[in-house]
Amino acid sequence: MPRFFTNEIDENNIVLTGSDANHIGRSLRMRVGEEVTVCCNGVDYCCTIGSITADSVYLDLVEKHRCAAEPNINVTLFQAVPKLDKLEYIIQKSVELGVSRIVPVLTRRCISRPDEKDFGKKKLPRLNKIAEEAAKQSGRGMIPEVTPMVSLKEAVAMMKQLDRTVLLYEEEGGCSFGNVDFSGAETVGLFIGSEGGFDREEAEMTVNAGAKQVWLGKRILRCETAPITALSILMFLTNNM
Repeated sequence: MPRFFTNEIDENNIVLTGSDANHIGRSLRMRVGEEVTVCCNGVDYCCTIGSITADSVYLDLVEKHRCAAEPNINVTLFQAVPKLDKLEYIIQKSVELGVSRIVPVLTRRCISRPDEKDFGKKKLPRLNKIAEEAAKQSGRGMIPEVTPMVSLKEAVAMMKQLDRTVLLYEEEGGCSFGNVDFSGAETVGLFIGSEGGFDREEAEMTVNAGAKQVWLGKRILRCETAPITALSILMFLTNNM
């Protein structure tokens, strides 16, 4: 069943316009009576097409329910900026695994150092489009946001608003991921390094601000493998797999 996303919805007057309406009428060639799902903030609205005009599709609500594909925790991935192709891959797979927000972070060891304005104007729209496509493909009930790039200091300030945060750091110290207590946590943050990882000062600053330092074993994972592994473990530990 085709899925479409909106940020707000009127259950008595569900209308799709713009590119969504064009996709239904011209690309999918759907007809009155066929079924579509409209997703809003983690809720699936199962509808049938009531009528179709040149620029709008009017829907009749059949039922609504919480999207089964949405985890019961809100996960923010603080990803140190890798090369663009790796970041695109990380975003796609993270959305499939249930992340709620991806925050690109510029750290000292980032090999890729995009200009902040250039990143926001040219790269960010494409990254959010990748997130949208991954959300549709994986049956998500929301489109996770890819935020503008921030500094590590800004990321740590954002982290303080979350219930629990984990820092993946390959140096000595820390604990196994499985030993972190996520009980009662509704919002969780994951800090993942770029190709060069975090330097010691950055790691200490993040831990001192409240993050739990963890390791994923003795093998060193690539920066695009680490977030996928960490998210998979987190979703498993919180019964969201």
